[in-house]
Amino acid sequence: MKDAIKDHLRVVEKLAESVDLLRRIAEAIADCFGAGGRLYVLGNGGSAADAQHIAAELIGRFKQDRHPLPAVALTTDTSTLTAVSNDLGSEQMFARQVDGLVTERDILWILSVSGTSPNVVAAVDAARRRKARIVAFTGRRGVALSERCDYCLVVDHAESDRVQEAHELAYHLVCERVERLCADLEDSTAARNPRTGEGA
Repeated sequence: MKDAIKDHLRVVEKLAESVDLLRRIAEAIADCFGAGGRLYVLGNGGSAADAQHIAAELIGRFKQDRHPLPAVALTTDTSTLTAVSNDLGSEQMFARQVDGLVTERDILWILSVSGTSPNVVAAVDAARRRKARIVAFTGRRGVALSERCDYCLVVDHAESDRVQEAHELAYHLVCERVERLCADLEDSTAARNPRTGEGA
C-alpha cells in the first residue's frame, strides 16, 4: 500500500506539468458554453462514472452559485445504450449518440485509460465527422489518441487505477476553472445589462 501511495504521488506530481493544457481545455469549454454549445462526456467502466461526475459538476454546482452549464454524459441512457449495442453493435453505442446529438459548436470529452476501445475510437471518428472539438483524457497506452484530438491529457502511467486517480484530480481542476470563467461571464453580462424592473 505504501508503494501504491508513492506511485500515486509521483503521477500527481507529474500532472503539474500539464496545468497549461488543463487551462486551455477549461477555456475551450467555457468558450463553447458562451457560444451556445454543449459538452458531451463519455467513457467505459470507471471512466463512465467519471463522465457522469463531470456532467454533474457542471449541470449542478461545483464551488460557486451560477446558472447550470449544458453538460451531458452519454453513458446514462440505458435504453439507448442497450438498443444500439443490440442492433448495431457495442462499438456504436457512443458514436450513434454523437451522430444524433453533437454539432460543430459542441465539445466531446472522452475519458479512456487505453484510448483504444472500439466504442471510443468510433466516437472520435463520429465527432470528427461532425466537426466538433475533442478533448481526451487517457493514459500512457493511449498516447496515439492525442493525434486525433484537439486537446489530450496523457497521464504518465499505464494502470487503470493510477490513471483514473489523476483524471479525477485533473477534471476537478478543469471544472473549477470552467465554473469560475462562466460565473465571471455572467457577472460581466449582468453589469452591462442591469435590470430596470420594467416589463414585469
